[in-house]
Amino acid sequence: SGTLVQAVLYHSPVIEGVGGVKRPGLVHRLDQFTSGVILLAKNDHTHHFLQEQFRSRQVEKIYLTLVDGKPPTPNGRIEVAIGRDPKYRQRMAPVLDRDGKEAISEYFTIREYPKHTYLKVKILTGRTHQIRIHMSFIGCPVVGDTVYGRNKPSLPIDRQFLHAHQLSIILPGENEKTRFEAPLADDLVGILDSLNKA
Repeated sequence: SGTLVQAVLYHSPVIEGVGGVKRPGLVHRLDQFTSGVILLAKNDHTHHFLQEQFRSRQVEKIYLTLVDGKPPTPNGRIEVAIGRDPKYRQRMAPVLDRDGKEAISEYFTIREYPKHTYLKVKILTGRTHQIRIHMSFIGCPVVGDTVYGRNKPSLPIDRQFLHAHQLSIILPGENEKTRFEAPLADDLVGILDSLNKA
């Protein structure tokens, strides 16, 4: 009834308890209101095998995002540590001292619009809200992100324009990575269509 975990348990009850009771089967997480590829495991062995690749940074993760403004360079690399925001403890923030955890993002411009830029972002680390924080840090917050960006979205959107597009990982019993891909969600396609027609 309304959540991914509930849908998965209905489809495959055997997953219950895999990797813990709170998030059965989930190998990694996406920010709330972020669409795209998410990985689940059907047993504890597979869950541990896949999670270990996330821990050791062997997984390749590529996102698509639309940001306000234009990055300082068409393509770039952001290396800014992330930690708890000292003023708002429920949020994360760029941290320039030793308290932060290393966070690295690479971005590549797909298309420029007059007031926005469509980007492909590859994350080399998996920190909470990493892309949203890094984009805001360079002055180009994710469209629709009211936490790290504008209070009022610059385009008619009900969530942040962030989509987990590709995930490449080695599956149990295999030697080469398998790539999983999710097409851009319909609501985000609609936003791009409106920009292309403008």
